[in-house]
Amino acid sequence: MIGKVLRTVRSQYRERGLLSTLAMNLSHFTGFLRGLFYKLLYFGSISYAPFSMQGNSTIEIFNRKSRLKLGSFVFIRKNVSIRLDHGGELTLGNKTFINDNCTINCVHRITIGDYVKIAPNVCINDHDHNYKPDSDSPLIQDEVIIGSHVWIGANTVILRGTVIGDHSVIAAGSVVKGTVPPYTLFLNKRENSLKEITGANVFAMTPAASGGPS
Repeated sequence: MIGKVLRTVRSQYRERGLLSTLAMNLSHFTGFLRGLFYKLLYFGSISYAPFSMQGNSTIEIFNRKSRLKLGSFVFIRKNVSIRLDHGGELTLGNKTFINDNCTINCVHRITIGDYVKIAPNVCINDHDHNYKPDSDSPLIQDEVIIGSHVWIGANTVILRGTVIGDHSVIAAGSVVKGTVPPYTLFLNKRENSLKEITGANVFAMTPAASGGPS
């Protein structure tokens, strides 16, 4: 293990130089310390394996029945919000990577497999707010399961009741609800509409007429 770490650092030094290598590894080290802090803060609610959280990322657990299960070497980048409540169970598999500005809100059950890559600005929810006034519960809950070796593109929203199979790719900007089979590329159909602006004098305004300097 130590030999592998030393070989990795040596390779980084050759590729990046001394200062960049020191800065990157210092960031990793402080990230692991931040992960340890959250383990100590929520001692009984987090099943701990070494994981890294970079700056401004947070874990909030609002119910003593909630559980966060972490595989080995989960890596969480900046400005990520992970929130559990109402006895929610969140599992992050081994070497899962979560990029900047993602949110995971769990009140029921969310399971994310091993080696999952989550791009920036992804939102994962296992519940909706119930807008019906005659309902007994303010939330509608359903499990979310994301398999292993899944790639989730930037700005994706994953809704309650979603199952994504192993080795699938979710295209950027998708809204996902339902079942995505394994080895599938999922994307929402988009159509661009272009319409010509007619009239020769549409943009033929003088500077004074357009508010510019005369």
